[in-house]
Amino acid sequence: MGGSLPMRVICDWGLNALASVPRDFVVVVVDVFSFSTAVTVACGRGALIYPCPWSGERAAELARTHEARLASKTRDTPFSLSPSALREIPHGTRMVLPSRNGSAIAFAAREAGIETIAVGCLRNAAAVSRWIGERSAAIVACGERWPDDSLRFAIEDWLAAGAIIFRMPHARSAEAEAAAAAFERLRGELAVALRDSLSGRELADAGWTDDVDVASELDADDLVSILDGDAFRATR
Repeated sequence: MGGSLPMRVICDWGLNALASVPRDFVVVVVDVFSFSTAVTVACGRGALIYPCPWSGERAAELARTHEARLASKTRDTPFSLSPSALREIPHGTRMVLPSRNGSAIAFAAREAGIETIAVGCLRNAAAVSRWIGERSAAIVACGERWPDDSLRFAIEDWLAAGAIIFRMPHARSAEAEAAAAAFERLRGELAVALRDSLSGRELADAGWTDDVDVASELDADDLVSILDGDAFRATR
């Protein structure tokens, strides 16, 4: 039989998902609270963001290597993991952004030889769908962590993955179909769902309700941040 294989989209959770991703697939890393939202906001302001799976001295050394700032562990500066604060990041800033979920998975995807890696969130879901185009894609929902470091389901990542998949004409895996259905069901209640999620309540309790609000803004950004060499930068 002739003809090309159908476009496919698959969806799975966490770092281990990378092991089953075909190397010719586009990988979209979805970590709504807060890595992928933070990268989307910062790159939209003209920053370059370096993913980093480490903290401490190794992260500081990576920042020195790239003549970049190391993101602060506090969220009240424009150089941190806070999407609301990153709206003030100066154009052209280079920043190393450690995160044990989204940043670590993006870094691992590059190390695994995946050629095309982007970040996705609710803010740029439609833009990511358009950017994927006719390529097959793996949407990796990063999830959160329980105190014992095991993977925790994160409804915010599932909904953002679904928001991307929902607009794609691709053949869907069962998991991708379920994510798209979840988004379709809660599309009109995203802000409520994110505020009521476990991760959203944790951020609010820490005084970062603004980050929840910024992350909930569906299709607010028309840019896609892709990993170009060692850093994410915005493209259309």
